[in-house]
Amino acid sequence: MTHASEIAGLTSLLAHPEGLGLLADLPPITSKSDILEVSSTLRKAGHDPDIIAAALTQQRLRAKAADKFGPFASSLLFTTEGLQQATRLEVAARHARRYRDAGCTRVADLGCGIGTESFALAGLGLKVVAVDADEAHAALALLNLKTFPEVTVLNARIEDLDLADLGVDGIFADPARRSDAGRSFDPETWSPPLSSIMALRAVVANVGVKVAPGIAYENLPSDSHVQWTSVDGSLVEAAIWCGDLAPEGPGRSAVVLSRGGQATTYAAPVSSARAPATIVDHRALEGFVHEVDPAILRAGALATIAEQLSAGLISPDISYLTSSAPADLAGVTSFRVIETLPAKAKVLAAELRQRDIGSVEILKRGIDIVPDDFRRRLKLRGSQAATLMMTRVAGRHAAVLVERI
Repeated sequence: MTHASEIAGLTSLLAHPEGLGLLADLPPITSKSDILEVSSTLRKAGHDPDIIAAALTQQRLRAKAADKFGPFASSLLFTTEGLQQATRLEVAARHARRYRDAGCTRVADLGCGIGTESFALAGLGLKVVAVDADEAHAALALLNLKTFPEVTVLNARIEDLDLADLGVDGIFADPARRSDAGRSFDPETWSPPLSSIMALRAVVANVGVKVAPGIAYENLPSDSHVQWTSVDGSLVEAAIWCGDLAPEGPGRSAVVLSRGGQATTYAAPVSSARAPATIVDHRALEGFVHEVDPAILRAGALATIAEQLSAGLISPDISYLTSSAPADLAGVTSFRVIETLPAKAKVLAAELRQRDIGSVEILKRGIDIVPDDFRRRLKLRGSQAATLMMTRVAGRHAAVLVERI
């Protein structure tokens, strides 16, 4: 379904006298068979097929959105594009606390999408001006934020705004990073370009920008603080913070979030956001190997973890760490080393068969294999399970047989 057809269906749903009531009464949708069954029941009851389709689309999107928004998802309206771009609620809440703690009272949410950042800001009592160039998303934001009278929603291009006239003392921007050609990693092709957003600091000093996690350090403002965020081991975003929104000072950091609400922050040992990552020395393989959260790696904070663990790299340019003891750090998974084996499939298969290993979890770094394909080539039939790290050790390809701690 295209963005335009989703919007058309949603417009019909909202305009129909029984549209929102029908949506509210829908049971949970967890499978295609649920959709067919519910659709058939509603058609037999005489409901408009187009309204049924639009309501089922919203219910399906709400089910997907529960991962990002929890129980709040059932009260919000979505498009597929808007949901994909929306910030997870726990991450948006952390953003909002930055603005509150910086003393901001009125924040411009530029590129607000369906309104999740504004939702979090308003939830802390801040006044918000939510802005989006997409008319449909601005309309959705207005509906999703209707319980917050302190939020103003505008359908406008960021480039056309008069920030002084808006009277804001903080800005959060989420530039569009995708076009018809696909996702762009060049900040100057975003809409608006990153440089244009940074220029807003001349008017409002407190600026935050959601950026692609893969952004190159050379594209970061050197005097900003940039933080990468992961949730349960999945890298979800990077954000640039300027002015009083960056009490950490210039540099980079990673925050590792768990679904239980625990947050652990690791600072990279740098004093500029553009500084290269600190080099970690490599050493001979010891009794444990450690896999580090992607937010920590992207922030260039691997050296911070290595120092805390008294660890080194297992090989130059391979971001697995090795040390003599397991780690007890958020964002670090430790594996006990059992044996180092050859990486060639035929030789490795023979070694694993001798150990009665029939299934393997394959982790890889620094080696050109597709784990599923490689697993099939091993043709294992044993009764035991194992974990293999396919990587380089001291510069040579190896299969490290490990036990997850």
